[in-house]
Order: sequence, then C-alpha cells, then structure tokens
Amino acid sequence: MRRGYLHVTRFPVQRKVIESPALAGQPLVLVEEVRGQRRVAFASTRALKAGVRTGMTLTAATALEPELRNFPYRLRDEAQALAAMGESLLGLCPGFQRDSPDGLWFDASAAHLVGGERELGARVLEVCGEQGYRAHVTVASEAFTSRVLARYGSQRVAVVPEGQGARALAPLPLGALEDSAAKAFSVLGLSTLGEVAALPAGAVTARGGAGAARAHARCRGVDDTPFTPEPLEEALEDRVVLDAPADTFEPVQFALKTLLDRMGARLSGRQRAAVRLTFVLRLDPTGEAQVPLLLARPTAQAKLLLDLARHRLGELRLERPVAEVSVRVDAHDEDLGQQLALGDAPEGDAALEGVLSRLATTLGEGALFAASLEAVHRPESAHTPRAFHPPEARRGLLSPSGPLAPAPESAAPITVWREAGAARERPSRLLAQPARLDAEVTASGEMLAARLAGRRHRVTAMAGPERLGGEWWTDTPYQRDYYRVHFEGLGPAWVYRDGRDGDFYLQGLFD
Repeated sequence: MRRGYLHVTRFPVQRKVIESPALAGQPLVLVEEVRGQRRVAFASTRALKAGVRTGMTLTAATALEPELRNFPYRLRDEAQALAAMGESLLGLCPGFQRDSPDGLWFDASAAHLVGGERELGARVLEVCGEQGYRAHVTVASEAFTSRVLARYGSQRVAVVPEGQGARALAPLPLGALEDSAAKAFSVLGLSTLGEVAALPAGAVTARGGAGAARAHARCRGVDDTPFTPEPLEEALEDRVVLDAPADTFEPVQFALKTLLDRMGARLSGRQRAAVRLTFVLRLDPTGEAQVPLLLARPTAQAKLLLDLARHRLGELRLERPVAEVSVRVDAHDEDLGQQLALGDAPEGDAALEGVLSRLATTLGEGALFAASLEAVHRPESAHTPRAFHPPEARRGLLSPSGPLAPAPESAAPITVWREAGAARERPSRLLAQPARLDAEVTASGEMLAARLAGRRHRVTAMAGPERLGGEWWTDTPYQRDYYRVHFEGLGPAWVYRDGRDGDFYLQGLFD
C-alpha cells in the first residue's frame, strides 16, 4: 500500500501562533505538568535559539530567555486539532491515521486522480498552507520510510518509488530511529541509517534482540506496520479553551476564527456544508450561553461563517468572563457548490448570503422562506411559503440513481400548466384572505377606481383579463377573471373579478 506522511513542524507551536498572530517571532513555550513540575513540551524557533530544550523546567527555560512566554499544553486539544487537519485532507485521500503530536499518515492510493503522488503531496501542502501551516510530505510504501523522510529529509515533497526505501533512508542520521535502538547502534560507531542497514541481520538480532532487529529491518526498507484509518466522528464539534477568561470580545473573536477555520476545512474535506450551527460560550467559573446560527444557504466558507458569528456574538452581554468557546454543526448538507451567472461576482453573492443569514438568525426561521409548488390549479394556491431547508438531491445525469430513476412513491405529483405566449406574472405577496373592493366601473366593466380600507385609489393602468376556472368537482369551484391593476397610492396589485357575484377582490401585491 502506498501511504503519505504529513509532518507539521512543531504543530502545537504553529497552531498557537495561528490562533494569536501577535506571537509570531516571539519566544514561547508550551508547558505540561510532569511529576509536579512544569516542563517544556514544545518551544518556538526563537526559544530554541536561546537554548531552551524540550523537557527543561519552565524555571530553567525562563532563566535562559527572560522574555519567554508560556502557555499550557493540552493533549486533548492538540489531538483534536490534528484530527481536524486530517479531515481537511479527505477531499484528496480516502483516510488518515494520526501520529500525535505533529504528524499523520494518509492513504495515497488515489494519487492518480490528481496527477500522481508528487502532485498529491503538493495538494496536501496547499491545504495545510490555506490553514496557515508549514509542513513536509513524503509518499512511500512503508510507514517508517514515509514518516522518517518527512521529518528528517530536506525536500518539501518527496516520493520514494516501490522497493527504494533503503536507498532513500541511507543518508539520514542515526537519530532518525527515535528509539532506544539508536543508542545501541551509536555505541558501535554508526552514524547513519545506511550503515545500520549494512549490518548482518543475525548479528543484530543476537546482540540487540527483537527491538534492534525491528529497527534494522526498517532501515532496510522493510516495515509491515498496518495502516489504520481514523474513524470519523459523526458529530461535527470543536472547541478552544482561552488562555485566560475573557471579559472583552477580542479574545473570543480570535477563538472563533480558529474554530471556524478548522470547521470550514473539516466540512470541505467531507464535502459537506453547514446549515445550522450552535455556539457555546462556557463562562468562568460556571454557566454557559448558547447562540444558534441559521444559514440562508448551506456553506463551508470559514470567512462567511466568521462574519455571521461576529454579528451574532458581538452584541451579547454576559454576566461572567468567557473561559471556552465551542461550535457544533447541528445540521449539514451535501456541498453542491454554486453556479454563478455570467457577470456575477462571488463577493456580492457572499454579501447577500450574509444579509439573509443575519435576517434569519435575528428575526427567526420564518423570516426567510422558499416557495413550494403545490398540485393545485387555483393560481393563488399553486405555491405556498415554507421555511428554508437545504435543497433536495437533484435528479439527472449526475445523480446517484441516474436520469431515469423513478420518483419515490411517497412524492406527491406536481402538475404545471403552461399558457400560450409569455408566462403569466404572479405577485410576490399574497393576502391571507382576499379583500373585497368597492369598485367604480364603467358600463363596459372597466375599473376606474376602488375603495380599500375607506380610501379611494384611482386606477392608472390595468392589464387582463386572465380567465381561469376549475375545481368544479369540489365544494369550492371558481370562475374568475384575473387582472394586474396599478392603483394610485398603492402600486401594482393582483385583482380578480369573481364570476359568481361579479365583485372585485384584491388577492396580492407586486414588489
């Protein structure tokens, strides 16, 4: 099996700088509790240049670099962030396997779909770069070969042909073994993996046992470590714990950006788009605030999600500081993308989505609705408003069932009547109940004016009639003449004259 390895150099440090850009270029360390002492788990480049090393106590590290800043190293958060990185690659590879704390393997068997293994590696680095990370990638047939070359090799993207693992590993230093066997081989005066591979297998086993034999086999390009894909969590949820409880919005905003960048990458990797999200602000010392966000259209764009989150959360008034921010995707749909018309700009469309989502979130789910076709011939009942939901799977050449797949038996039939000539225009706003008009008409039946709510409106233009009738088999048959009438002081309206009583009724208004 061909597998790739992604090594994000000092991943926890890079992640910290991405979350807090002001830390770029500064000396910092991530510390963890070890037997009651705070010790360095990871250090930034500037801290390393000052002499700070992994495993050093925080007191000793601060003595070397007085300006050193320290932050807690949370293993759970790092593992979650690394899993999110793996999910963002699912658009390029079928699966991934974490190698905490700063790397992961990925299945490279689909490399031919993107132009080969080198192109796959470049695409993986591109996905990482979009999230702000610097990394190295190696594709090989063995887990050890891909991992070691990505960590200790000099190429950003390396591809090791089948059977060439030993040759690729030979120049690497002995320290690349990263286990106790390295010390045993160094006693023999060896300094590279190629020198280890040249030793007789029997002598290595007799002198060093099973551990040394396993290290020797890996240096010769032999490794049977299986690839175990990471199971994907069904729930899409992520969180960021703030370094200190925040009583202003700025630290929360940085946490939101981190969360939504990761969530957008995870959604894109799964080829899903968020429909409804919930933000949870955990307060210090107790309590929480939950803020829902309903989207006007499914999206995985982190920038749009962040803009909407800022709008929703920026006006909150909380009684206690915020200690943790989390986001949960409550509903998501297939990411079908969007086809723009010629001349349309994606920026303008994103701005419109932002406005629509803000309206839906602020005014409620019923503020935005879509027209749902009904199998009714009566024109004012031919469509009804319904709450927004993600679009259903489209049927056609690209659908899983094919263009000739039968409709589900539970689906109601929809009949569409087409009239000769241009399609009849229908109003965007319908009255719940038609309003009777006190109309002034000529001897020929032409309307001159009408009174509505005690006020007279003169007719300035009138088009029609559109004569419709039907439903004679029901208890409410109809026979009507529909008109488009422009009333002075009211604007264009949809009016019909009932064939039973001869009166005019206002049915709707045009925007």
